[in-house]
Amino acid sequence: MMIKGLYEAHLPVSDMERWIHFYQKLGLQTAYVSEKVSFIWIEKGKSWLGLWETEHVHLPYHPSLRHIAFHVEAEEITAAKNWLKERGISVREAFGFPPERQPLVLPNHPQAHACLYFQDPDGNSLEFIAPLRLDVEEDFEMMTLEEWYGREE
Repeated sequence: MMIKGLYEAHLPVSDMERWIHFYQKLGLQTAYVSEKVSFIWIEKGKSWLGLWETEHVHLPYHPSLRHIAFHVEAEEITAAKNWLKERGISVREAFGFPPERQPLVLPNHPQAHACLYFQDPDGNSLEFIAPLRLDVEEDFEMMTLEEWYGREE
């Protein structure tokens, strides 16, 4: 397959320096920095995030324009909530599930992904996503990761 993963995504930001600091708190490194556009490595040489400073960061939200999902391993998704908290970043409500009931398992039939949702300082939607199973045979409702593991026992 030609596509190996997300190489580039872009977000509008209100303050370049503040944003670079935010993404450094997530453990990401800068690739290029200027006054109006900067790039942050997600995985050096494989994927990066373009940040564009603008006064218009609060235009109407649509997830296709202002959402990024970072791949994490399934074994790390539960610990990710505390990892974010240690960095002063809060998990947000998603799909009617409050932060304390996350991570969630999304029924992207025939796949199941564990997800955890948070925002950057300008309200862009960010997500940690971990593939759980790529071959789920039955349909299921969205649930917590705890419920997902409980149903397999």
